[in-house]
Order: sequence, then C-alpha cells, then structure tokens
Amino acid sequence: MTDLPQRATSSRLDPYADRYAARTAGMTVSEVRALFAVAARPEVVSLAGGMPNISSLPLDVVGDSIKDLVLSQGPTALQYGGGQGDPVLREQICEVMRLEGIEAHPDDVVVTVGSQQAVDLVTRVFCDPGDVVICEAPSYVGALGVFKGYQCDVVHAEVDAEGLIPAALEQAIVSTKASGRRVKFLYTIPNFQNPTGVTMTPARRTEILEICRRHDVLVLEDNPYGLLGFDDEPRPAMRAQDPGVIYLGSFSKTFSPGLRVGWALAPSAIREKLVLAQESATLCPPPFNQMAVSAYLSNHDWQGQIKQMREMYRERRDAMLDALEDYMPAACTWTKPDGGFFVWLTLPAGIDCKAMLPRAVTARVAYVPGTGFFADGFGASSMRISYCYPTPERIREGVRRLAGVIEAEMELLETFGATGPIPGLPIRGAEHPSTNTQ
Repeated sequence: MTDLPQRATSSRLDPYADRYAARTAGMTVSEVRALFAVAARPEVVSLAGGMPNISSLPLDVVGDSIKDLVLSQGPTALQYGGGQGDPVLREQICEVMRLEGIEAHPDDVVVTVGSQQAVDLVTRVFCDPGDVVICEAPSYVGALGVFKGYQCDVVHAEVDAEGLIPAALEQAIVSTKASGRRVKFLYTIPNFQNPTGVTMTPARRTEILEICRRHDVLVLEDNPYGLLGFDDEPRPAMRAQDPGVIYLGSFSKTFSPGLRVGWALAPSAIREKLVLAQESATLCPPPFNQMAVSAYLSNHDWQGQIKQMREMYRERRDAMLDALEDYMPAACTWTKPDGGFFVWLTLPAGIDCKAMLPRAVTARVAYVPGTGFFADGFGASSMRISYCYPTPERIREGVRRLAGVIEAEMELLETFGATGPIPGLPIRGAEHPSTNTQ
C-alpha cells in the first residue's frame, strides 16, 4: 500500500501567518465585540453594548408588510439588484434626510449594508496606507477598526461638552501637513457622539466646516443617532450647510439593526466611486432588506415610531443620570447626553478601566473600557456606559454595582497606588476634562 502524503505541520499557532496581507495586522477584535459573550449572561447587567431597543416596534405591522412584500414583489425582492440601491428607497431616504435640513437628489444616494459599510467604502476609495484620517478623541470603535484595517494613521482631535474643538482640529491638520503627510478626511459624529454622547453646537459646526474648507479637508459626517434627540427637533446636519460633505445615515437605530440598511450621500463624482466599490464588495446591497425597509416607511407611521423611541430612550437616560448622581463617588465625572445611547464616565487618574473590567464582571456588571475608542492607547481612566437596552430598573442596579466596584478600586488605589495599567499604555491624568461634566 502506498503511504498517503503527510500534510506539512507547524508548531506555530497560525501556520498561515506569513501569507497574510500586511493590512491584516490592523485587524483586531473590538473592545465591544469581545464583551458580547459575557454581557449576554442574564445575571450580568450590561451597560456595554449599543444595541437599539426594538421592543416598541409593531412586529405585527412589520410581519404583514414583509408577507405582502414576498407575495406581491417576491420575484424582485429575492433577485439581484442594482449596486446603488433600490430607487424607491433612495427617494424615501431623501425624505428622511430632509428632517435634518438636507436637500438631496436620489441619484446622489448610495445604499449600503449599514453605515458601517459606508465608512469602509469611503476609506477604501480615498485612503492609501499611511494616509491620515482625523478623528474625534474619543471616537467610534468601529470606524477606528476600519481605518486601522486600511493602514491609515489616525490623528485625534479632542472634544469637549460642545463637541469637536475647532482649535484642536486646526492644530491636528497643521501638524500633520508639517510632517509631510496628507489629511484625507475628518471623521466626525456631530450628534450624540459615540462614545461620549456630546453634541456639536451649531456655531462649532460652522467653524469646523470653515476650517476644513480652508485646509481642503473632506468631511465625513456619520449621523446614526440624529433623529433620536430628547429635547429638540432634529438638528440641521453639517451636510445641510455644505454639499461637499459626505453624509452617512442608517436605519439601524430608528428601525431595525438586523436588516443592515444604511446609506451614503455624496457629491456625484464620489458617488460613482462608491458604487463601483460597492459592486466589487457585495455586487449589490440586499434587495429584500431594502424593500422591507421601504415597505415599513410606506405602511407605517415611522416618524411617530421614532417619537416613541425617543421617549423610551429619554426615560432610560434619566434613569442612568439619576443613578450616577446617587451612587458614583464624588471623584467621578460624566457627560450628560441629550440624545442617543451613551454616557462617557471618567474615573480618578490611576484607575485602569480595562484592568478593572474582570472585577466588574465578577460583580455582574459590564461596560466598555475607554481605550477601545482611541487609536493611540489613551482612555484608560474612562469607560463608555450605555442606557439604550436595559430597563430603567436594570440600569439603576447596574450603576449601583459599578459604583461599588469603582469604590473598591479607589480604596486599592489609595492604599497601593495605580491598579495595574497595561504595560506600555499611557494614562492621561485628567482625560478630556472639559468633556466630563457632572
């Protein structure tokens, strides 16, 4: 009998390591996704995830719409579609954006698989390895992962209680240019920012746009939470002031995250490149999902539904802020969002929130350490806590548990010094003090 050839073996953990593209070095598990398994345990109060609470959706209406869609338009909904997205949905997207002062033509809208894919496509179209993207500090972990995956250099510009600081942005642009590098775009979340919850003031928006025009820097405006403000009508988008802004939107926060339908609104030349990138990535965004969203918008009072969601999230925000006030040690500070999903909590310098996380999980509460929202290793003394998904009662209990863990850490800090920062990661003494207003 002929011996079968033996497959080459390797003692390395990953025998394919020397075959991967260089860009894979930037692919790492996000701080948020790494917590999913722990946070899903029923005994743990998760203040970590940013999952929309869809409990108020009229599932009977949604179910009937999807049934009618399959029966009446099944051959179209279940077939391939165009790379730019369904024309009817693109018209409806323009109506949605009009609530934020944006006047747009459906031809300039590209439907994407969530706004996350839109960030990916824009970065793919514009950025070569070593190009610079300026991001708020802190910024959305999903976007930072995209930029890292495309081998971009992220330069941070600080935020305060009024959003991105114009002087910090200008300094970041000037210093980047002085180093001989090119800024490809500014990535900003102006409304109820993820992770801080702060909102950029109208005056700041105008000043930021002027700075970017003066330095010939493109603006990428990511606005998944814009319709979820608690106290005011939707704020005018930055795109409403400047048609050169690339605007990203999503139905994940106002309808269904599971359908993965978002969009990019871009100047026509950029739009063409995005469509080509979309076609090479997915061939087309899923027609069924798009048509399901379109049917929902056509057959249901979606603006009334958003109003219900705003009230639900406002109740949860209030529960979190009240609990923070009641339970947190005086040395802690936090933001006070007027919309969206998140609060940014900062602890005394010397406490490492990532090192503290296992002890918090033991106390049956979860959060996201602040380091995940920086590209430069900062954020160790801060964390993102979310109020969007748990009930008000669970939020209050979760904050109570978290406060107990923090008090224990502060006692350890007072007795023994710093609680074990990860080697090599710097800790800012008072990170973004103007952001963390109590």
